[in-house]
Amino acid sequence: MAELRIAFVPGVTPGKWLERWRERHADVPVTATRYDDGPDPRGLLASGDADLVFLRFDDGAKPADATTHVIPLYEELPVVCAPREHEVELYDDEVPLAELAGQTWLDLADYPPSVGGTAMAVEVVGSGAGLLVVPMSVARLHRRKDVVQKVLTGAPSTRIGIAWLKPVGDEPEDPLVEEFIGIVRGRGANSSRQPSVQERERREAAEAQRKRQRSPQEAPRGGARKTGQRSGGRPAGGKSTGSKRRGGPARGRG
Repeated sequence: MAELRIAFVPGVTPGKWLERWRERHADVPVTATRYDDGPDPRGLLASGDADLVFLRFDDGAKPADATTHVIPLYEELPVVCAPREHEVELYDDEVPLAELAGQTWLDLADYPPSVGGTAMAVEVVGSGAGLLVVPMSVARLHRRKDVVQKVLTGAPSTRIGIAWLKPVGDEPEDPLVEEFIGIVRGRGANSSRQPSVQERERREAAEAQRKRQRSPQEAPRGGARKTGQRSGGRPAGGKSTGSKRRGGPARGRG
């Protein structure tokens, strides 16, 4: 049985797309697994462990390469994480990056998954060791009572995109992958750009063609008429065979 396998980086919420897939293609199972080993899970495509992946990349970057398609989906705002009672807490919603000059900053690269990843880095922020910048969706995953989060203006943002393997040689695109891409891009269930709709239309056209070929030619209704015969049984151009009185109606005697 066909199956669709998806991987996504932390902060991505693919639930709405998975739900639409299950509504439209209940006969094709779909699985989604979070990838915690970095911002780019495309290695799962190359290894055959995933059919599609949601990845994170710097805004302005062009992550597509010789082996993968990548479609950018949306931008993520940067968020600064600071310990409670830090000056960041005095700002209402946003903090300009220039206002934090001279601060100590933590680097996520120093916190790989083997030592706790982003969760550990945010815990270190709570201890007062420094500030951390992460995408907003990631910050929401790691809320803590001892850490305050504010949007950081003037800092580079990131983007989320979806990636899949390019066909090799003359191989066609995988129709299941194209179908899911269409769902992510907001195409309706009856969009003519969806592979499932195109396949259905091909089947319907082929069936209609077969029916036309099987149907015999219809014979004329009522059978063929004799040449020169009028409807009602009178010969064309002939006289009535009934008797006819000459001279008009008979007159009575006076």
